[in-house]
Amino acid sequence: MAINRRVEVLVLAGREVAISNPDKLLFPKAGHAKLDLVRYYVTVSGGALRGAGGRPNMLVRYPEGIDGEHFYQKRAPGSRPPWIEVVELRFPSGRVAEEVVPRDVAALAWLANLGCLELHPHPVRTEDLEHPDELRIDLDPVPGITWRQVQEVTLVTRAVLEDFHLVGWPKTSGSRGMHIYVRLERRWGFDELRRGALALAREVERRAPQLATSKWWKEERHGVFVDYNQNAKDRTVASAYSVRPTPDARVSAPLGWGEVADCNPADFTLSSMPARFAKLGDLHAAIDEHAGSLAGLLELFERQGLGDAPWPPHYRRQASEPPRVQPSRRRLPLLEIGRARRKEVALAGLERWKARHPQAATHLEPADVLVDAMRGRYSTWTRIRVNLQHVPEELRPAQEALDPDEKIFSSS
Repeated sequence: MAINRRVEVLVLAGREVAISNPDKLLFPKAGHAKLDLVRYYVTVSGGALRGAGGRPNMLVRYPEGIDGEHFYQKRAPGSRPPWIEVVELRFPSGRVAEEVVPRDVAALAWLANLGCLELHPHPVRTEDLEHPDELRIDLDPVPGITWRQVQEVTLVTRAVLEDFHLVGWPKTSGSRGMHIYVRLERRWGFDELRRGALALAREVERRAPQLATSKWWKEERHGVFVDYNQNAKDRTVASAYSVRPTPDARVSAPLGWGEVADCNPADFTLSSMPARFAKLGDLHAAIDEHAGSLAGLLELFERQGLGDAPWPPHYRRQASEPPRVQPSRRRLPLLEIGRARRKEVALAGLERWKARHPQAATHLEPADVLVDAMRGRYSTWTRIRVNLQHVPEELRPAQEALDPDEKIFSSS
């Protein structure tokens, strides 16, 4: 029996874009299908292209929706329309890949048809792949931290940027955190970009030590982590207007600074953003008019005198980098609970561990449960650990066999 697979053809920017299986449900709870995603990106295309257009983009695909498996795809699909632009990137690993460069609304629709909920551009323009023009500040709260604290750290970060004559453009991450983008003159390389981001993170921590941290190791963090490593070469961040894989289909929403103190991330969704965009336009429309200098933050890095900080694990060890020895291996009482492809499977293992050790579980604070999204070459998997620092020594369980233990994954 033949299966009837409907295809809807849209004419966008003078091109025909075929939307296969347009009724495929991508957000079951919110009720949004693939065609809804496509139409969303058509509606906000001016802002979305300002964030991701003219840049190489890594593809993060959810072909079966947010409840199915997703995967990372650096290489542009071989079967693509001739009008889809690509550019060759060279990564720190030495590998090369041709990545998609969206230029118009047709390209955005084509990406949405692949199940790309988010846009993940590199911070470089296609015409100059070695000199980033964007500093990306990712404010990532540890478990148990409230949105109010994220807002407070966002405003502290703004003050730091202003002191260094840099203009920040805030947006909700679409998850639990906040992003601030800074347009830069294209005069520095990636190592200098990351060094400037590290200096800024340390300065935010110095000004708000109870609220923010620049500590790389998750076990040592508190409050809101200022993730400087998002500026290392090959890292990408969900750009403005990206739809995130949340049940309510939240989006990464550009904000005016006057909105930061009172905004609620839940207000910005695939359903609500089109009306906001029609009313206010793109609140980041002027970002390209305010390219600033990284020199001040690089001078701050030298004045701080703290040297380099750890790089992500899959990067080659840097000459100036301190030893990559996790604090858990030095002094913290840490247990690994389980590993699984899907986060909910790993968290179910945590609940079984708590049921086996109820006395220890009652002493755990939210930040003591470490849920690590481990990125492989093509997909992520989840590792669950618990920090027993708040559990009395006599109640601390020993390390047990992992549950679950999906051994097919590695941290490489």
